[in-house]
Amino acid sequence: MNAPPEGLLAHWGLEGAPCQLVAHRENRVFAVTLPQGRAALRLHRPGYHSPAALQSELDFMAHLAASGLRVPAPLPTRGGAYLVASGEPPVMADLLEWLEGAPLGRAGEPLPQTDPARPFHALGAVLAQLHNAADAFTPPPGFSRPAWDEAGLLGEAPLWGRFWENPALSPAERELLLAARQTAGRALAAFALGADYGLIHADAVRENVLVQDGAVALIDFDDCGYGFRLFDLATALHPNRTEPAFAEIEAALLEGYRSQRPLPAAAEAALGLFALLRAFTYVGWIMARADAPEAEARSRRFIDRACALARNWA
Repeated sequence: MNAPPEGLLAHWGLEGAPCQLVAHRENRVFAVTLPQGRAALRLHRPGYHSPAALQSELDFMAHLAASGLRVPAPLPTRGGAYLVASGEPPVMADLLEWLEGAPLGRAGEPLPQTDPARPFHALGAVLAQLHNAADAFTPPPGFSRPAWDEAGLLGEAPLWGRFWENPALSPAERELLLAARQTAGRALAAFALGADYGLIHADAVRENVLVQDGAVALIDFDDCGYGFRLFDLATALHPNRTEPAFAEIEAALLEGYRSQRPLPAAAEAALGLFALLRAFTYVGWIMARADAPEAEARSRRFIDRACALARNWA
């Protein structure tokens, strides 16, 4: 689908507005030209999230934008709705404010910045601000988002799949991940007692962080939900573990976070655990995308990274 369903833009009074496909990942995203700039039209992948979960994502984003964070604010239809269904079979769609900026980086490529640690300080501060705003959010009735909790990460049906069943795993690798899963499960159960837990972004990877004039913005709240706040920090760090400046990147991210929100020493000490948990999720995530470009190479990269971390936990 290289164009939105006929009549969809009429919900926002934008009949005939120029529209161009700019991204096709989990959702199809179109740039819509408006008299005053652009907006992002998202067509959601059928079956990935329920209408209630999509509405909840938009309600949370609206709250964050109203709290002053640089996130895409949902734009209501002429009838005041954030979410509409269009076409046959129905496709759920929404329209978001367009945020300018260049992605922090691309997966599998070296960071382009000459001072790669600098934007991570800003990112850490923004993630802390997001968690502060999330604590002030009162979910409306029917609010529904996934839980990146013990079951969602290490249970029998993790949110992103049973990673230990990835068919690209060798028998030794599978045994390693299963042993590490058991050890990590015990460590997470102990950490969870009194841990900082609430709504998180859950996907603050390079492509979802826009940088402009030293400021950063967060986009793509498709996987936002309830989770350990440390999971957001581990996610931001995960693609950068092979960077020569990783130690500086990690220090900058944590310093930025602490500038806006406390980060207890016990939480910082558990960052290695959450690095492993994040690595596990990608080994599961790729299984449902075997037909995607470079899926085999990406699966191997995810497995190698997870196994390298798992050796400390097996």
